Amino acid sequence: MISAAVAAAAVGFVPVTAQAAGPSADHGRAATATSPAPAAGSAQDATAQDASARAAAKAAAVKDLAAKQAKAKADAAAGSGAQARSQQGEYFDVSMGAVNSHAHSVGLATSVTTDLTSSVVSYDIDWGDGTTVREYGMAGALVFVDHRYAEVGTHKITITATDTYHKVTATTTQDIVLDGSEFTPHAPVRLLDTRDGTGTGTQAGGAVAPYGTTRVKIAGNGDIPAGVTAVALNITATNTPSGGHVIAYASGKKQPTTSNVNFAAGQTVPNLAIVPVGEDGYVELANRSEGPVDLIADVTGYFTRSAAAGYTSVKPSRLVDTRAGLGTAAGQVAGRTTFGVQIAGQGGLPAAGVTAVALNITATGPKGSGHLTAFPSGQQAPSTSSVNFTAGQTVANAVIVPVGPDGKINIRNGAWDPADVIVDVTGYYSADGKAAYLPMEPERRYDSRTSQFQLAGQDYHRESVWTNGRALEALVMNVTVTNTQGSGHLSVAPDPNSLDDYIAGKDVRPTPPDSSVLNWTKGATVANLVQASTGTTGVVDFWNRGWEPTDLIVDLFGSYEKN
Repeated sequence: MISAAVAAAAVGFVPVTAQAAGPSADHGRAATATSPAPAAGSAQDATAQDASARAAAKAAAVKDLAAKQAKAKADAAAGSGAQARSQQGEYFDVSMGAVNSHAHSVGLATSVTTDLTSSVVSYDIDWGDGTTVREYGMAGALVFVDHRYAEVGTHKITITATDTYHKVTATTTQDIVLDGSEFTPHAPVRLLDTRDGTGTGTQAGGAVAPYGTTRVKIAGNGDIPAGVTAVALNITATNTPSGGHVIAYASGKKQPTTSNVNFAAGQTVPNLAIVPVGEDGYVELANRSEGPVDLIADVTGYFTRSAAAGYTSVKPSRLVDTRAGLGTAAGQVAGRTTFGVQIAGQGGLPAAGVTAVALNITATGPKGSGHLTAFPSGQQAPSTSSVNFTAGQTVANAVIVPVGPDGKINIRNGAWDPADVIVDVTGYYSADGKAAYLPMEPERRYDSRTSQFQLAGQDYHRESVWTNGRALEALVMNVTVTNTQGSGHLSVAPDPNSLDDYIAGKDVRPTPPDSSVLNWTKGATVANLVQASTGTTGVVDFWNRGWEPTDLIVDLFGSYEKN
């Protein structure tokens, strides 16, 4: 969990109480200058937080060990259990307590319970991944060690303890499932459509009531397995009589104060969400508006605690722009037609092995209303949608698209009229990907509406995260702009400056990227999912590429951690 206090010190803002995304009453205030530099001492604070987290993990492992040792003593007193006995009737038993530490790591506490005279004990630890380590400790004393696995999943840990004087041994094993999850692509399939009852359990369906919720079955639905930890859903709000937003969250959890889809009255708005799945296999979708709203949810992939495809971020780059003939033929895409996009080997992606790609797809200059659908090559276009638009609108949406065996995807213009299409790549999934996903409780990290200033035109906000010893690859966030004073677009990229640079006053103003993650017009509220690379510094920049100020909201949902 990221410390709000450390984040505040790192980026120079005061943590605030989370609020639901949406327009505020103070939209007329003036814009400000650049985000303030981080406060001195933030690096020391982060070090203290790292030490505190390690101590907490150690305490959890020790607690687990203590419970097992108490049982071992009780078994020994009763003459049962797996304890090894010497010829004199003395006993010697080893126990371990293990606790997950980040996506790929485990912390382990071990000790022996014995009546033997104190001596040195060796602990041979087989981590279950082909690696072993030997540790030493006095009989009865605690030994703590941690280990980072190259791959997520279930690993069998075996400890063989040997009393080096009495030559007595004992062995214990434990299976541990790491917290990290990897991605399995899924051909776009509609799991929920309240308009016709798909996924609702009723044939008639029905809009979600004002401030009501609906459930979406994930685990065990079709070929999605039990034990799924998170799901990639494209969520669409339509038939919206009033403005509001949608919150997606794990079933059985408290409804968070973050947001995933924002809409105005009469709008049809999609947004990608990576949502934790509840223990019962469902996710909840909450309608946070004063009118009934129809909701649609299309799955494009899911995460499980087993080896599948890891994530790799790339520098955001443009693969397709029909306005300039980049990546496809120049000119608007005709209505009801499809074009292919080469993914493998483009934009920093490898030439082979890409199973799915993270993209931002933008429709601009459409001549009429409609939608775009992205899907793997070699398949028929599904009945799902990736981007919805009206005539003349410029709208972007993040998508995760399975890649066909030829390394391509297809994009279909489902409208009757032509539209221009832009495709930016931000990352990809592959069997060789080293980063696993770790969902977290949704958290509002930044909201300029609670501060004195909006984000000025051509300015940026930098957001820092506390790594707690983690090797971060990217953050999964939902970014919202509201109270927009003009038209513009938002760009997101890792900051080249380290925290030490900020503290020493050696930081330089970064160069904004050429890509975009969302577009807006004056007075709009627009949201989009961002899988943002943290680069080498753990600092992410959010650029207002318009000339007028806007409010910025950043919600954090999880992270990709490298092994």
